[in-house]
Amino acid sequence: QVTLVESGGGLVQAGGSLRLSCAASGRPFSSAAMAWFRQAPRKGHEFVARISWSSGNTFYADSVKGRFTISRDNAKNTVYLQMNSLKPEDTAVYYCNAFPPTGYWGQGTQVTVSS
Repeated sequence: QVTLVESGGGLVQAGGSLRLSCAASGRPFSSAAMAWFRQAPRKGHEFVARISWSSGNTFYADSVKGRFTISRDNAKNTVYLQMNSLKPEDTAVYYCNAFPPTGYWGQGTQVTVSS
């Protein structure tokens, strides 16, 4: 069974922090690079960050570089996104997926940053 379950979102003031988690199960995610994406209202999915299977390589969108950190625990099949110095423009629903993304998407977790 293929599942993606994101959690950890919430409402936070600008400058605050949140840590998102993504539990991924199923063959498409086995030994796969993983990534976080986000979708703001009336916009498509935007790439945020990705991490290789071994965690040796990470890559970030310019808009989050220096503020967000992606990590993973392969023993737990879980990917994390530590978000610091949050800005109102970070408000979106956050999703995880393989990289390149599969056709499977979870429900996402809402992050709202107030000014």
